[in-house]
Amino acid sequence: MNGLIKKTSAEFFGTFWLVFGGCGSAIFAAAYPELGIGFTGVALAFGLTVLTMAYAVGHISGAHFNPAVTMGLWAGGRMPAREIIPYIIAQVIGGIAAGAVLYLIFSGKSDFTTTGGFASNGYGEHSPDGYSMTSVLIAEIVLTAMFLVIIMGSTDKRAPQGFAPIAIGLGLTLIHLISIPISNTSVNPARSTGVALFADGWAVGQLWLFWVAPIIGGILGGILYNVFGKDK
Repeated sequence: MNGLIKKTSAEFFGTFWLVFGGCGSAIFAAAYPELGIGFTGVALAFGLTVLTMAYAVGHISGAHFNPAVTMGLWAGGRMPAREIIPYIIAQVIGGIAAGAVLYLIFSGKSDFTTTGGFASNGYGEHSPDGYSMTSVLIAEIVLTAMFLVIIMGSTDKRAPQGFAPIAIGLGLTLIHLISIPISNTSVNPARSTGVALFADGWAVGQLWLFWVAPIIGGILGGILYNVFGKDK
C-alpha cells in the first residue's frame, strides 16, 4: 500500500476513534441518570482516545488526528507541506464518519433529540457556561498552542522515548478539564465538524471559530516550541 494512503488511513481511523469515543462519552454517558461520568469523565475519554490510538497507529502517521496539530507540526518543521491537505481531508472524513455513527446510535433512543447540541462546540448562548465569542476564541487559541508544545516536546528525540502518547493523552485530558465549561472544548476542527453537521443549525453557524482558533493556536504552538525548545 502506498505510504501516504497508509498514513491517511491511520489518520482517518484515529480521528474516528477520537470523535466517537470523546463525543460519544459526552452524548451517551456524561449526564446518564445518577451514574453519569460528568465533565471529568468526558475529559478523560478524550485523553484516552488519543493515548490509545497514538500507540495503535502513531508509528504509521504520527498520530495527528487533528488539522490544528497537522498545521502546528508543519509550522514547527515536523510535517512536509505536501501531506497537509491529504491529512486534513482524512481527519475531517474520519470525524464526520464518527458523527454519523453516533447519530445513528443516538437516534434509536426513545426520547431522541439534538437540541442539547450533540456534543457540539459553541460560544455565547451555546457555550456551556455562557462565555462570549472573544473568551472562547482566546481559550481555544491558548489551549491549542499549549497542546502543540506538549506534542512537540514529548516527541522530541531528546525526550524519554515511548512515553509521548501518555503525555499527549493527559495533556488533552487537562485541556478538557479546563475548557469544557467554556466551549465544550474543541482544539480540533475535525472533532468540531464531525458532530456539528448532525446537530442543530447553530452549530454549523459557529463552526468557523473552531477552525480558525485551533489552527492559529496550533501554528503559534509549533513556532513557540521552535523558539525555546529546538535543538540548535
